Amino acid sequence: MQSKGLFGKKGLKIEERQQDIGAPGPNHVIVKVRACGVCGTDINFVRDWPDQPMALGHEIAGEVVETGKEVTHVKPGDQVIVEDCSMCGVCEDCKSGHPEFCRTMFNLENQPGMGQYLCVRYNLLNRFEGLDYKTASLTEPLAVSLTSVLIADIPLGGSVVVLGNGPLGLMAARLAKLRGAGFVGITGLTADLPMEKARFALAHEFGCDLTIETLKQSVEDVIKKKFPNGVDRIIVSSPPHSILDAFKIIRFGGIITFFGLHFGGKNKIEVDVNDMIFRKISMRPAFAEPAINFPVALRLLKDGLVDGEKLVTHTFGFENAKAMLAGIVKGNQPVIKAVMLPHGT
Repeated sequence: MQSKGLFGKKGLKIEERQQDIGAPGPNHVIVKVRACGVCGTDINFVRDWPDQPMALGHEIAGEVVETGKEVTHVKPGDQVIVEDCSMCGVCEDCKSGHPEFCRTMFNLENQPGMGQYLCVRYNLLNRFEGLDYKTASLTEPLAVSLTSVLIADIPLGGSVVVLGNGPLGLMAARLAKLRGAGFVGITGLTADLPMEKARFALAHEFGCDLTIETLKQSVEDVIKKKFPNGVDRIIVSSPPHSILDAFKIIRFGGIITFFGLHFGGKNKIEVDVNDMIFRKISMRPAFAEPAINFPVALRLLKDGLVDGEKLVTHTFGFENAKAMLAGIVKGNQPVIKAVMLPHGT
């Protein structure tokens, strides 16, 4: 079987490649990709990644086509979420109750989720029912946001600011409200851009109490006017330099959770360690690899506690993939979340 998929690197250099998908091994499964979301990581790759093109797409919902002879928990026709990285289950950390530290994971083996078919190990699969494929593809990013919110340990009725209003930031803001935050603010660039305007609008629908346009307003001035001593928690979904704003608005003893990345050389910042020590500020990186919290994320989507239909605003196929990714990079389209449909609607 031949499978067409997308790879990309810096400068929006996106290429289609054909890969052979052979018969599945005893523990492998062939999945027909029905939907794959565009992640901020994919945008980082096509905007900033200078080396060999990277396989694009890892937010995958699909249909089981064929199973290996040892696979028993899924069958052809099943609807599944495909994890991009799954714990091995047998290493020292997994056996000690800390699968989040597993370093011998199973993965997509350089196959793009933005492709037609995948051959993956059976334990990367999560069955689901009652969701369309577009909404189901939000499971992976929602699980990432959920992990950051759980790590933040939000106090009941506490104050939270999410830096960055991309899909992950929006979901983190919604989850912070569900987790019991009394106040949630969120930042973005400027509502003058179509993409930012759409995302700010959804932020209000998701329960955010305040939005801040960082190209027009000082995050510190706006937040300190309402919270002179700073806020309890900050979740950083935007690039690393945003952490500098986080230090300005976190209260004494507060927690900063961060997962925003940058592949274009802006991944380093200067931090005043003395200030962190004297103000007892905790920094907690959130990296949801291997995959965790997928079952909870699926339930939140199925129950409508996180409205996937409002998040997914655009779909595309191979023929307009470059235009869609370019639009997200430039911010000139009202995209909140874009999802690729490799086989059409």
